[in-house]
Amino acid sequence: MIARVSTVAFQGIEAVPVDVQAQFVSGQVNFLVVGLPDKAVAESRERVRSALHAIGLALPGKRLVVNLSPADLPKEGSHYDMPIALALLSALGVIPPDFLSRYVVMGELALDGALLGVAGALPAAMAANSRDMGLICPRASGPEAAWAGDDVDVLAPENLVQIVNHIRGTQVLSRPRPALAEETAALADLRDIKGQEAAKRALEVAAAGGHHLLMVGPPGAGKSMLAQRLPFILPPLEPREMLDISMIASLAGELAGGRLSRRRPFRNPHHSASMPALVGGGLRAKPGEMVLAHLGVLFLDELPEFQPRVLESLRQPLESGAAVVSRVNYHVTYPARFQLVAAMNPCRCGLAGEPGHTCRTGPRCAADYQGRISGPLLDRLDIQIELPAMRPSDLALPPPREGSSEVAARVAMARDIQRQRFRKLGRPQIGTNAEADGALLEEIAVPDAAGLQLLREAADAMNLSARGYHRVLRVARTLADLAAQAEIKRLQIAEALSYRQRLAAFRSAA
Repeated sequence: MIARVSTVAFQGIEAVPVDVQAQFVSGQVNFLVVGLPDKAVAESRERVRSALHAIGLALPGKRLVVNLSPADLPKEGSHYDMPIALALLSALGVIPPDFLSRYVVMGELALDGALLGVAGALPAAMAANSRDMGLICPRASGPEAAWAGDDVDVLAPENLVQIVNHIRGTQVLSRPRPALAEETAALADLRDIKGQEAAKRALEVAAAGGHHLLMVGPPGAGKSMLAQRLPFILPPLEPREMLDISMIASLAGELAGGRLSRRRPFRNPHHSASMPALVGGGLRAKPGEMVLAHLGVLFLDELPEFQPRVLESLRQPLESGAAVVSRVNYHVTYPARFQLVAAMNPCRCGLAGEPGHTCRTGPRCAADYQGRISGPLLDRLDIQIELPAMRPSDLALPPPREGSSEVAARVAMARDIQRQRFRKLGRPQIGTNAEADGALLEEIAVPDAAGLQLLREAADAMNLSARGYHRVLRVARTLADLAAQAEIKRLQIAEALSYRQRLAAFRSAA
């Protein structure tokens, strides 16, 4: 008799069906797991054997073969323990096979038969729902899996005995409840930043249109404080967005207690991060920082200190909104529609251009430091601003009148205008001006006569590329939305061009 149990393998955020087949045959006593298992799956033999012994069952003295089908799909992770164990229990006649045919099973076993939480319960539950099946997972992963929908039958036992008793009708497992993370951290408010009004305006524009932002300024100018406050002026997550973010966090094992969060992600990797750490990769092709920042903010402080290869790996995801991790026999595509915020000093010492400061190496130091960032990467950053140094006298200023709540209201209004515009044009998948392509921009971002003349003159004077030209239009469209104007005027074109002046300075320095 061949016993079958359904489980999943993960390719990106997609849960691929896997059929676990178990059979006892005559021959030399052995326990074989076949079907391209990795080390964690191969070691499940000992965990399963010990867990069954802990609940009073011993494997018969026969040859046991467990096949993970399809055989050419790599199997990774410890979540195959419980499917293998239940398949063996079905083959032994302990539990009926017809019950298991209605569920997808995943979970790691402890030696005493307890079930440990595993990554990927939410995407597994959603995949099971698409196949009109339920999910059996550990108790620790139950609150996460319950978010897949009220119509998904989720069983979340604490140990192997509970699920066996439930199947045999001697115990009833209740459905776990969806759980939300408690947001205990204090909200970062723009009122905490005194001065830097031009930078706050640029931050508001970037939030309203989803534009990438570069801040250049000396140490202590407030670059990191501004970046940390960006998530709190962005619109709240919609239910579908929260699920998309949580599916990625689930695969990365970053959902504490299976609790979902309503906050947009904010990722701040150190400048020593490698390319796999940023894009994704490793033995299991896990999502990297840019994937974990999907629908949120990726903050890269000390931008020139990152390795050049790491910075260049940002170029494609910034355009496509996806990160591709390639391997010899397969490749994985993760969603990566993040908002990049970068910060850097003007030179290595950070004081280039400051009044009264004389550098021993002269302008060459600033040129070499700024030249570490390639032109194609800079061209993808819509807004580039320069922050002046903060003076001690600035700290004595009264608190600003506007905080994050007032700015967030204007950002929400501008985002709502954009969503309605794209829905009327039959493009509901686009949510911000930053996502609009060139053909769409020609339809939604047409300046008036005075603005068009200014844009043409500035494009020649600033040597704008075709990408830079379109990015000016995108920012101008966002500025008009913040002003609740249907037409882009000369004033918005002028402000959008002012956010590209830093790029012209970079090119001349390099």
